[in-house]
Amino acid sequence: MPLRFRILGSGSAGNAALLQSDDTRVLVDAGFSARKLGELLAEAGESLERIDAIFLTHEHGDHSAALNGLARFPHIRVYANRRTAEAVQGGLKHRVSWHLFETGATFRFRDFEVGTFSVPHDAQDPVGFHIAHGHGDLLSPRHSLAWLTDLGHAPANVREQIREVDVLVVEANHCPQLLQADTKRPWSTKQRISGRHGHLSNAAARELLESVASPRWRHVFLTHLSRDCNSLAAVEAACGPVFATLSCGFSVVAPGGGTGFFEF
Repeated sequence: MPLRFRILGSGSAGNAALLQSDDTRVLVDAGFSARKLGELLAEAGESLERIDAIFLTHEHGDHSAALNGLARFPHIRVYANRRTAEAVQGGLKHRVSWHLFETGATFRFRDFEVGTFSVPHDAQDPVGFHIAHGHGDLLSPRHSLAWLTDLGHAPANVREQIREVDVLVVEANHCPQLLQADTKRPWSTKQRISGRHGHLSNAAARELLESVASPRWRHVFLTHLSRDCNSLAAVEAACGPVFATLSCGFSVVAPGGGTGFFEF
C-alpha cells in the first residue's frame, strides 16, 4: 500500500492532516475541536479510535485545539517539543500522552522517520516536519513529505528540508494588499502577520518555490490561506507562473477546506 495523505482542513480556523501507511495512522496537527476532527476523519473513512499519534508543530489553537477533547482517547500519542507541550498542557484539564523530541532531532514512530526543524513564527518553539517512510530499496521504496506552515520567512535550513521530498505542504497565508485593506484586524495584528515571525504571503511562497524548484516534488499543496486576507484567485495569480515551470502537480486548498487522498 502506498502512503496516503489527506488535508482534513486548512486555514486560520483550523489545520490538520492525515497520513497513513499500511500499519500507522497519524495526524499532523489537530487544530479543530475533537468533535469536528472526528467528523472530518469520518468523511475520510477514519476515526479518532484508529489514530495512533499526533505530530504537533506548535501550541496555537488552530493547530492544537483537539487536545482539549482527547481525554477519551488516551491511546493517542502526542509528539511535540518540550516548550510546545508545556504551553498546551497548561490549558488542559487532563494529562496528554506526551512524547517529547528536541527541535532539530529525528525520531521514529512505528514505520515513520520524522525529522524536525525550527521555523520562524511567533510561538514558543515552532517546528516543521520532514516525514519519511521506507528503506529506499525495491521492496520498500522511500517516500517523504514536508509540512511547512506558520512561518514569517524561509531561512536556508527550511529550504534544504523541503528540497528532497515527494510531497510539499507549504502555506500561502495572505495577499499583502488584502491584508492591508482588511478592516477586522488592528494595525498591530497586521504587522505581526506580515512580519518575519508571522506568515508567508503569496509572493513569499512563490519565491520559496522558485528558489528550490526541486525535480523530486510530485505534488505541492498551498495551504493555510486566510479567509479574509487571501483568495484562491490571488494565490493562483501569484504562484501560477512558478507552477507552470514545474513538472509536479499542485493544489491550492481553499480557506476552511480540505483535499481528497493523495497517494505516493
